[in-house]
Amino acid sequence: MNKVTIYSTSTCHFCHMAKDFFTSKGIVYEDFNVSTDSEKRKEMVEKSGQMGVPVIEIGDKMIVGFNKPKIMELLGIKE
Repeated sequence: MNKVTIYSTSTCHFCHMAKDFFTSKGIVYEDFNVSTDSEKRKEMVEKSGQMGVPVIEIGDKMIVGFNKPKIMELLGIKE
């Protein structure tokens, strides 16, 4: 399985939706709260060119926002 990383904030509704989705599917992920971790915020912006969250990395692919169909595709999950 590809490594899953999410850059999020504690107040982001779509971040919570993404993490709830990963949890419901048994997907282990690494979460970085970019509202409190300035180094990870800088890393996220450098990688994605975006300030908005969530930014989700699955393997070497990046998704900005909670794009469930794309996440499922990259993780090989069937509905």
